[in-house]
Amino acid sequence: MRATEAGTVAGSASRTTPVLRTLDDLDRRGLHNRRVLLRVDFNVPLDGAGQVADTSRIEASLPTVRWLLDRGARLVIMSHLGRPKGREERFSLSPVARKLGELLGQPVAFVRDVAGPEAQSAARALVPGHVLMVENLRFEPGETKNDPVFAERLSELGEYYVNDAFGTVHRAHASIVGVPSFIPGAAGFLLERELRALTALRDHPERPYWAIIGGAKVKDKVGLLVRLAEVADGLVIGGGMANTFLAAQGHNLGASRVEAEALDTARDILDRAEKAGIPVVLPQDVVAATAFAADAPHRVAALDDLRPDEMALDVGPATVSAITRALAGARTVFWNGPLGVFEFDAFAQGTMAVARMLADLDATVVVGGGDSLAAVHKAGVVDRISHASTGGGASLEFLEGKVLPGVQALMVPASE
Repeated sequence: MRATEAGTVAGSASRTTPVLRTLDDLDRRGLHNRRVLLRVDFNVPLDGAGQVADTSRIEASLPTVRWLLDRGARLVIMSHLGRPKGREERFSLSPVARKLGELLGQPVAFVRDVAGPEAQSAARALVPGHVLMVENLRFEPGETKNDPVFAERLSELGEYYVNDAFGTVHRAHASIVGVPSFIPGAAGFLLERELRALTALRDHPERPYWAIIGGAKVKDKVGLLVRLAEVADGLVIGGGMANTFLAAQGHNLGASRVEAEALDTARDILDRAEKAGIPVVLPQDVVAATAFAADAPHRVAALDDLRPDEMALDVGPATVSAITRALAGARTVFWNGPLGVFEFDAFAQGTMAVARMLADLDATVVVGGGDSLAAVHKAGVVDRISHASTGGGASLEFLEGKVLPGVQALMVPASE
C-alpha cells in the first residue's frame, strides 16, 4: 500500500489526508543495526503437549520478519497468547519462539520477561540479523489497560516499531497504540495487505456483492449485519444466528438455541434488507440432532419439522443449493462465520460445501475470522480464496466503518 492507497483507509485520499507509514518509510531512515520492535499476532493454538498446533499466523508474518532481518535489523518480537489471568505457564510464548526459530532456520532467543530489566538487557545485546522474543504481553496488566508507563517501557526495547498484527488493531492496547506514541511506527506487510483487501471490499466492491454471515450469535455481529443490509447486493445468514432470524419469522426451531433478546434486532435487519431490495437467504432445511456432540445421531429436516428435542446444527443440502444458485453471478463475496458446527464432521458438510463452492466461483472472495479461516483450511481450498483475513473482530469493525485504533496510530501527515 503506497500513500494514495493508504489514504483510503482513513477516508478519501488527498494532499492533507494522513497516510499509513510503511516499511519503505523506515527503510529510508536506515534499519541496519537498529532495534525494531515488531508486534505480531502469534496467538496460535497449542496442543495437549503445549506445542504449536497451527503455524498459519506465524507464517503470515514471516515476510515482514525476513525483510527486517535481511536489512540487518536487531529484531525484538512481541505478541499475546490467550487470555491469561496473570502469569500462567500454559500461556507462555516459549514454544512459539521455538517454532518461529524452526520456520526461520535460525535461533530465536526468548526471555521470560516482557519489558523489565531482563528484556531490556537482552534487547540491547542483540546483534544485527538476530531475533529476540519477549514473554506474553498479557502477563502484564498494563497491556490491555494501555498503561502509558508500561507502553513507554515496551518502547524502550526498540528504536522503531512495526505492527504486523492485524488481528489486534481494533484493540487500544499498549503494544498497539501506546508504543507508537513513543517511537516511530509503521505497518508490516501483513497489515498492509489486509488493509488493501478490506478497503477495496468496503469502499468499491465489484458488484454484485454478496455476504455470507454465520457463527453463533446475532449480538456479536449486529453492526456488520446492519451495514451489509444497506450496502450489499445479497445476504446469506447461517450458523447458530440463523435460528434467531428464522424464529423472528415465526418458524419452529425445536430445541435450537434462539437469542430471545435479539429477535427484534433480527426483524429490524430483515426489514432494512427488504426496504433496500436486498435478498436474504436463510436456511430452508437443517441437519438436526438431539445432542450437541460429534457422534450424535442426526437427520436432515425441513423447517418447521423439528421435533421438540431436536436442534439445528448445520444447514441442509437444499440450503446449500439455494446459496449456490444465489451466488452464481456474484463478483465479490465476503464470508464470516461457519454455517454449522463444523468442528464436528457430521455437522460440517454445509460449511465445507459452501467453502468449495466459493473456491470455484469466478469472483473476488474474502474470508474473515478465525473459524471461517479454519473452515477453508479444512476444506483444502485456502489457496483458491482471493484473501483470507487473519483478523476476525478487526475485519468486522473495519467493514462496519469503524476507526481501528492500531491503524490510526500509524497514520502520519501526508507531507511527512
